[in-house]
Amino acid sequence: MPVSSNHEERPGLNTQQLSALAVHALEEMKGQNIVCLNVQKLTPMADYMVIVTGTSTTHLRSMADEVVKHARTQGQPVIGEEGRLQAEWILVDLGAVIVHIMLARARALYSLEDLWNFDSSAAQLAATKTARDED
Repeated sequence: MPVSSNHEERPGLNTQQLSALAVHALEEMKGQNIVCLNVQKLTPMADYMVIVTGTSTTHLRSMADEVVKHARTQGQPVIGEEGRLQAEWILVDLGAVIVHIMLARARALYSLEDLWNFDSSAAQLAATKTARDED
């Protein structure tokens, strides 16, 4: 069953396959704590966000290069890259998939998982409220 997308379908990979391709590229480069969030119901700007932690600015650049290489090898356009000069947080825009490649301190500061993962947050809040009510 094809993944519905907020974005124009291009020949080649669907958005779920594209996010898996990005995750695979990051795994090959030893990215840490890789998270892939389905944000289709939350925003029209992307279907998936992939978040990964790197160990150094050099590691971040290498992971960004690998994601771009894998995408282009599959004929997928790379819309853009941001943050390469500062390299504490590099964003690779693959259209329907946004890849956030971050140093640990930037990832902790911006906490993108909490911002974009409302389902988990809602479940966590409900669990916290239930625990408080039982006390």
